[in-house]
Amino acid sequence: MSELIRGIRGMNDTLPDDAHLWHYLEDSVREVFRQYGYRYIRTPIVEYTSLFVRGVGEVTDIVEKEMYSFEDSMNGDKLSLRPEGTAPTVRAALEHNLLYNGPQRLWYGGPLFRHERPQKGRYRQYHTFGVEALGFAGPDIDIELLVLARRLWQRLGLDTVELQINTIGGNEERRAFRGKLIEYFERHRELLDADAQRRLHTNPLRILDSKNPAMQTMIEGAPKLMDHLGDASRANFDAVLAGLKAANIPYVINPRLVRGLDYYNLTVFEWVSTVLGAQSAVCSGGRYDGLFEQLGGKPTPGCGFGIGVERLLLLLEGKAAQVPRLEPDVWLVHQGSGADQMAPVVAEQLRDAGLHVVLHCGGGSFKSQMRKADASGARFAVIIGDNEAQAGTLTVKPLRESAQQQTLDLPAALTLIKKVV
Repeated sequence: MSELIRGIRGMNDTLPDDAHLWHYLEDSVREVFRQYGYRYIRTPIVEYTSLFVRGVGEVTDIVEKEMYSFEDSMNGDKLSLRPEGTAPTVRAALEHNLLYNGPQRLWYGGPLFRHERPQKGRYRQYHTFGVEALGFAGPDIDIELLVLARRLWQRLGLDTVELQINTIGGNEERRAFRGKLIEYFERHRELLDADAQRRLHTNPLRILDSKNPAMQTMIEGAPKLMDHLGDASRANFDAVLAGLKAANIPYVINPRLVRGLDYYNLTVFEWVSTVLGAQSAVCSGGRYDGLFEQLGGKPTPGCGFGIGVERLLLLLEGKAAQVPRLEPDVWLVHQGSGADQMAPVVAEQLRDAGLHVVLHCGGGSFKSQMRKADASGARFAVIIGDNEAQAGTLTVKPLRESAQQQTLDLPAALTLIKKVV
């Protein structure tokens, strides 16, 4: 016997018993995003590697260590599976001139890929829902995105999610601050772990976000970027905070929140949940006013966020019993030559009426078919035997209630079933 081929580590199957949570989340996301006027965009899974090198940043963990990159065997192009969704969306907006008639509110969903050490809430293939507001310069759009996210948590019934927010200023402010940060960390070099030493002269702001317990006291004493911002950056951040207060959204200012992608500026944020442990962020984002230029376009403001679907599903697991499942309305049981001919026609008529119907296939006794009908979770079994086939009737048996079964014509059977489902 051949060896069983298994799935790739960190790339997981979603099985039918779990699908109802995915559908519930997807339906909720679509409805909330639509309420705010965001329109759907779909970009390819594979992009040129240069898109992420230029957009995300050459010295970020994503580009240096985590991307699935390869060379196209046909023409030698350097390609990568997308590790994030913002750069592809901006690339598509530039390529198709989407902002010609004004700013755009866009959203997307799909798989992302990063070669990380798999653990609960962190996988090598994971899924995201992302929102990108392109062409809006003021803090009002930052506020809108945070209000939108809060509405989604409310719709999903999640009350353990907290907003952490920070500002990282503009490029010039960060460049000036970078020197002060390097100087501080150089004085404490013996306390830096290997990752921090590697980042010291390439991306020192990322050291502030380190989770290494041995470095926390030293990091707490590091200079604060917020103390080195100009008036314009401070005013922008104050306006965002004022908007959150007006919207009654609690928040925590986290001065160590810097995000791991080079394209961010000004507002950055994460929605986190302590329920998830180490992988606590369920939604992350911020403003990226320089990304269009980095990708060859004209200066254009942008702001957005990405939701980690698998992490959000972990929070929803506790509410799984409250989420509608995807069982059929009807399991159609049939036996006998006349019944076997009649059953597919009846199944289609029931579906035409809007019902979800499973037509039993593969033969078997009435008893064995009824066991399968009951195990399916269906609300009703519709039974067709020789007697029903000859009379042109259906026997309708409730499977989740104590009511008696009834033999009815098709219109009466539909009326009975639709009163319940």
